[in-house]
Amino acid sequence: MNTKYRNIFEPLTVRRMTMKNRIMMTPMGTNYGEQNGEMSYQHIQYYEQRAKGGVGLIMVENASVSSPEGSNGTTQLRIDHDSYLPRLFKLTETVHKHGACIGIQINHAGASAMSTRTNLQPVSSSNIPSKDGGEIPRPLEIEEIYEIVKKYGQAAKRAQIAGFDAVEVHAGHSYLICQFLSPIYNKRKDEFGGSPENRARFARLVLEEVRKQVGPFFPIFVRISAEEFMENGNTLEDMLELLEYFQAEADVIDVSAGLNGSIQYQIDANYLPDGWRSYMATAVKNKFNKPCVTTGNIRDPKVANEILERGDADIIGMGRGLIADPEWVNKVEFGDIDQIRKCISCNIGCAGNRIGVNRPIRCTINPAVIDGEGYRKYTRINKPCNVVVVGGGTAGLEAACTASEVGCTTFLIEKEKHLGGLASKISQIPDKKRLGDFPSYLINRAKKINNLFIFTEAEASVEFIKNLKPNIIVNATGSSPLLPPIKGLMDNIDKPNGKVSSILNMIKNINEYPEDLRGKKVVVIGGGAVGLDVMEFFAPKGADVKIVEMMPAIGAGIDPVSRVDLQTLMKKHNVVQMPNTALKEVKDDRFIVETVNGIEYLEFDYGFVCLGMKAEHPALADIKNAFEDDNTIEIINIGDSMRARRIIDGTEEGRNIINTLLKRNYI
Repeated sequence: MNTKYRNIFEPLTVRRMTMKNRIMMTPMGTNYGEQNGEMSYQHIQYYEQRAKGGVGLIMVENASVSSPEGSNGTTQLRIDHDSYLPRLFKLTETVHKHGACIGIQINHAGASAMSTRTNLQPVSSSNIPSKDGGEIPRPLEIEEIYEIVKKYGQAAKRAQIAGFDAVEVHAGHSYLICQFLSPIYNKRKDEFGGSPENRARFARLVLEEVRKQVGPFFPIFVRISAEEFMENGNTLEDMLELLEYFQAEADVIDVSAGLNGSIQYQIDANYLPDGWRSYMATAVKNKFNKPCVTTGNIRDPKVANEILERGDADIIGMGRGLIADPEWVNKVEFGDIDQIRKCISCNIGCAGNRIGVNRPIRCTINPAVIDGEGYRKYTRINKPCNVVVVGGGTAGLEAACTASEVGCTTFLIEKEKHLGGLASKISQIPDKKRLGDFPSYLINRAKKINNLFIFTEAEASVEFIKNLKPNIIVNATGSSPLLPPIKGLMDNIDKPNGKVSSILNMIKNINEYPEDLRGKKVVVIGGGAVGLDVMEFFAPKGADVKIVEMMPAIGAGIDPVSRVDLQTLMKKHNVVQMPNTALKEVKDDRFIVETVNGIEYLEFDYGFVCLGMKAEHPALADIKNAFEDDNTIEIINIGDSMRARRIIDGTEEGRNIINTLLKRNYI
């Protein structure tokens, strides 16, 4: 054991369950379930990877206690019928083989359900939607409330029969129990509304029924939104009062935060520091003297260990961090800290896929979410293969590392002094610093590979590549800012002492901008991810910010967590949003734009043109011409150099070099 982090590896016993360490995988929806709500074998494989990785307790994502009206996903797990027991037992049996404990979260979605998926009007405490623009739910009748209470108890009993070591009742995050606890949603006038005791009555009845069904020796967790972070919502002080009425049967309190309308605090935004929520767990623990789980962007084992050492919490909850790296616990235990693939909290492959577009989860930085990294141990080339990778950004690094890890002699050529590409540059924006963890991981990974040779400050000339005798050439030269032929743009952008910048020039001068920009005008052309990064940097400094977008919406296509967060930020700082507006001309101190009402002149002290990125592949044509007659050499173009997209696409394409090796019979 790594004694430096001894607090992480101290066992914890809750009733008759003993966790071998203090890391709990928190429940997160995956969309891996079968259409009928059954656990899929793909699903089991996903959880098995985290059990192999050393986690002390896996808390499986929420399972519906009453379907279809209580379901919140198209492939959400169900636990409302005995027919789901066999596959759930297969899951617990599989996880237990690796020494991990496993629980399951039981839940009723309430107003967070969608009639497009259930064909039923959602139900709730009152007729308040669970989020802006959500469906209006039907208030539950008293008899229905008591029927749902029974269903929670029946679901918990099934969990016990299926071999789970614990059960968690979800009472947060804008789901049904939360819709009774929160004054935002609960407008009832009967015994289930009004006073804290009344609003907590449903939660108390549920926990009492669960205890009645599972008996005295089975651990019960309850998850809460300790701070709702919304106007008129529950504060920490409010939740401490509410807990007085329903925590008696809970053995562990899982202290989370946020509602649908403050999802950036529920599924933590990337700028929130490691362990930022721990103060909430401390307050709950101090009042009720019960073990507490804390979560909140915890990526650094040092932070996790310190939280436990101080006694702020008893269990460290990790969610997306274990999607990104199932081996997080093992790497900490055996001293491979620099090899941890730290989650960058981008919310693209996980929340973006599942919540945003109803797809199964993926991960920007882990192209093997389900099947893990087994290729490193079990896949080897069967004959010599030289791989040349041109470009040392994240896509190129992933390709180079993967190829060399299966035995290829690999050469990586990077024209700049440093590796990491655009991701490393963007991470220089203060609120984007987590992004830098991914290239840092890839660089550390590359350093440990003996058959990977890296050339920096080097031009990938045809002659250089030929001397390396390649069998496979990977072009991964990335992208550059898109600068269309708009009048005046090239005359003014990125000029010395000029006022018009691209994103790269802004980053180059990131430390030169004053902290106090009150009275200064900032205009950002482009309302996509890059333009919003610029807005996010300047708006909190007090600048008068306008953001211009040709399309009908600002931020179209970004993940739902970032969308809520950025809209909240723009509202707070009075950012002027100008959709349906096109840039027509660039002057040295103003943009000429066309709106639905005609031409406008937008003066600025700082102007930014952020119209996206375009693929850059300066040597690709020469490489193809030089090797086109040799059909033994495979040339592939990946990442942004094929088409400017997101990091997740380049990472997946980098890993896909395995498929090229298969195609060419090297594996």
